[in-house]
Amino acid sequence: MEFDHGAGRVRVNITGHADLLGEVGARLRAHRGFALATLNLDHLVKLRRDAEFATAYAAQDLVTADGNPVVWLSRLAGREVALLPGADLIAPLAAEAARCGVAVAFIGGTEESLARAERALQARVPGLRVAARIAPPMGFDPEGAEADAALDAVAASGAGLVFLALGAPKQERLAARGRARQPQLGFVSIGAGLDFLAGTQQRAPRLVRRLALEWLWRAGSNPARLAGRYARCAAILPGHALRAWRMRRG
Repeated sequence: MEFDHGAGRVRVNITGHADLLGEVGARLRAHRGFALATLNLDHLVKLRRDAEFATAYAAQDLVTADGNPVVWLSRLAGREVALLPGADLIAPLAAEAARCGVAVAFIGGTEESLARAERALQARVPGLRVAARIAPPMGFDPEGAEADAALDAVAASGAGLVFLALGAPKQERLAARGRARQPQLGFVSIGAGLDFLAGTQQRAPRLVRRLALEWLWRAGSNPARLAGRYARCAAILPGHALRAWRMRRG
């Protein structure tokens, strides 16, 4: 399913869990890098306004549906895709890395949260090796000298799969830079996924997520910050729905 964001188009090209693990596993075994982004409505809003973000997104090899609206719009267009948000990708991708004998690395968060996330993930994935943990400083520039140093340090550590927990658009911009600078590495943008693992942020309860109400739970937890974001997301929905309906009609 392709989504037009004004400055170009982005395609959700990973349709399900098996598709994701098969593609990532094949790339890890071949030491063939990639950048993976998880598309949601907030990203589509940002892509319209941020040319650097749009350029970074164009460099992503793999894109999953992160958010029920992206799944519903794809279904309306006659193209089924599974819901695969970043936070849900960490454990299965880490397990795939462990099966392939590949170490992982973390970039984002704080030293404490990364250490806690490492312990939590290793408890879920026996045999997983975390080769590097990098907590960038405030004001971290994903295209600056500090970013290059972090990418080189991860490569030197022996890691093959890198989880980026910097939030959009920083993590996608860093993934695009890493894709060019260290092409043997796989980069996965996961937002707050490591904080959820570490317990430093609370995710919506599983029942709320199953009812597709995670956005409402999040908005209620921080209305001042998120009300505007969700209003902008709602504003672009009718246009995307119309385009999806036209795609379905051929």
